[in-house]
Amino acid sequence: MTPMDRRGFVATAGAAAAAVALNPQTATALSTQTQAALSTQTEAASGPGVRGSSATDTGDLPYEDEGDFADADRGFIAAFTGGPIKTAAGKVAWDPEAYAFIGEQKGTPRSVDPSLWRQARLLSRQGLYRVTDRIYQVRGLDLSNMTLVEGDTGLIVIDPLISAETAAAALGLYREHRDPEGKRPVKAMIYTHPHVDHFGGCRGVLPGSTEGVEILAPEGFMEHAVSENVYAGPAMARRSAYMYGAQLPTGVKAQVGCGLGLNVSLGTVGLIPPTRYITATGQEVTLDGVRIEFQMTPGTESQAEMNFLFPELRAVCMAENATHTMHNIITLRGAQVRDAHAWAGYLTESIGLYEGKAEVAFASHHWPTWGNEAIVGLLTHQRDLYGYLHDQTVRLINQGRTGSEIAETLQLPPQLDQVWANRGYYGSVSHNVKGIYQRYMGWFDANPAHLWQHPPVEEARRWVECLGGQRAVRRQARRYAERGDLRFAVTLLNHAVFNDPDDRAAKRDLAGLYMRLGEGMENAVWRNFYLMAAQELRDGIKPATSATLGPDMYMALTVGQLIDSMAVRVNGPKAWDLRLAVDWRIGDTYWHLRLANGLLTWTTSSAQAKDAGLTMTMTRPQLLTLLAGKGTDGITMTGDPALLKKLLSVLDAPDPVFPIVTP
Repeated sequence: MTPMDRRGFVATAGAAAAAVALNPQTATALSTQTQAALSTQTEAASGPGVRGSSATDTGDLPYEDEGDFADADRGFIAAFTGGPIKTAAGKVAWDPEAYAFIGEQKGTPRSVDPSLWRQARLLSRQGLYRVTDRIYQVRGLDLSNMTLVEGDTGLIVIDPLISAETAAAALGLYREHRDPEGKRPVKAMIYTHPHVDHFGGCRGVLPGSTEGVEILAPEGFMEHAVSENVYAGPAMARRSAYMYGAQLPTGVKAQVGCGLGLNVSLGTVGLIPPTRYITATGQEVTLDGVRIEFQMTPGTESQAEMNFLFPELRAVCMAENATHTMHNIITLRGAQVRDAHAWAGYLTESIGLYEGKAEVAFASHHWPTWGNEAIVGLLTHQRDLYGYLHDQTVRLINQGRTGSEIAETLQLPPQLDQVWANRGYYGSVSHNVKGIYQRYMGWFDANPAHLWQHPPVEEARRWVECLGGQRAVRRQARRYAERGDLRFAVTLLNHAVFNDPDDRAAKRDLAGLYMRLGEGMENAVWRNFYLMAAQELRDGIKPATSATLGPDMYMALTVGQLIDSMAVRVNGPKAWDLRLAVDWRIGDTYWHLRLANGLLTWTTSSAQAKDAGLTMTMTRPQLLTLLAGKGTDGITMTGDPALLKKLLSVLDAPDPVFPIVTP
């Protein structure tokens, strides 16, 4: 029986019995506070818009339940007090004080949804915590947590954050309070899955030799760790700036976190390849005297992911499969759609594996859950959340509903909706439902009017023409905003901006409405998107800020992946009439690159190709130097060197700051 089949065995009555309520307001990521805001006809200072009331709670949520705060504070040992964490070049990788305003704020600010503010208060706690006997966590020094398990002679590190700098600071905080003489070397490291916030800081934990250190990861880790950061990496990085609000200031009218954590660090990313892969549920490994039992969960929050139990310590790591927020079925930064059906199935399997066997569950984000009953409750509620979203979306697909229609009508049962861990701080019902629709049906809703629509600028020109020009569009947008329909108001103003990006009044008005929408969001990611849009409309696009990929990441790429990363940069029309054959000899292997019909392809063999016009003999480091645009020193060339120049001439450079809210 597959994990997906097991989901039915422990289904709760709530997910099975609840009906889909046809209430569009409760189905979106807009909170009750925002709904109140949209019905208030008050003029915003920066343009047409409305302002919410800080007295309005997000639905009928149990704010009197303080259990999460007790859990978030439990086991606290010490905070990190070392000031901003900087790179070798002096750039700030992480500033622990950037979110001090959250603890200093008295009451809920008017500009933040109360439910999101509650989550921000929980996430703003940082420092070293004791989880249980021999298990410690450092939280609040990056987007994710670093977990440290004390073995018989050393340490097992789980998920070493994004950056080497933050990981080193986290390990230093642990040593300061648990191992001041440094008698516990790192004996092993575990990557729960291949997202960068779970491996990127590895060099901060193991800056030198890794000889004798076991590094475990789920099967498929390297393939997915590398591919996600290469092929569509530049576009994902640009959109991530919106998703995490990385370029926003922190503050009550700006970035207050991202629901899953506070923000992403901006240090140096590394990747030390695993020495051992976990391939099957039930597989056991003993690291430095600590026995671990693994559960494979591919296709859930990541294409390669695993949970694991420490039987003697009665503790389970849930990776990122069960956190204190609704997670993403489709991320707004862009990624492959995740399988909500499989996710629910694996959580059912987790319930069976860990019921009665764990007294604490910790994860790669947020705070732990103590007590077996509470653990089973968390897993059950999250299982029912993803299962309900999946099943009800598919049911409505089969009734002919489109993704946007389902997103407007699907409502969670109250017994799931009022669970704090199910609230949409990171994922949302709205965009998760659209992701499930996309997984099954693709982008097209079968209405032929949507089969061949104009691209944004051309459509905007026609909209503005039909409505009578830029002034008329701005006037109509103001009317809709005053009625409380900010969603259509921003649609109109977006057309005005795309029709005439020099219309400062349209950009000002649109930025004002984005601010109002953002301030009312319970979902941190939606808030960041709106506030980033407002900032870029007002101030323009700022230079890209992101973590720096260290040499480990590039060395982890296979030669085939390096060629593929070139292939997706070929300017097809520019290369239509170009035909060339180049061989790369690396070691004993010849890589045959062929460019024809605007497509770069490759094969391998043990001998030089007869049609190769140029053969380049080089090492992997020399290849990386070549692709980084730093010359051909040390590379032996036989044949016509001009072919290399021709090949490189048709490669487009990615744009790290392409426009999003303007043409």
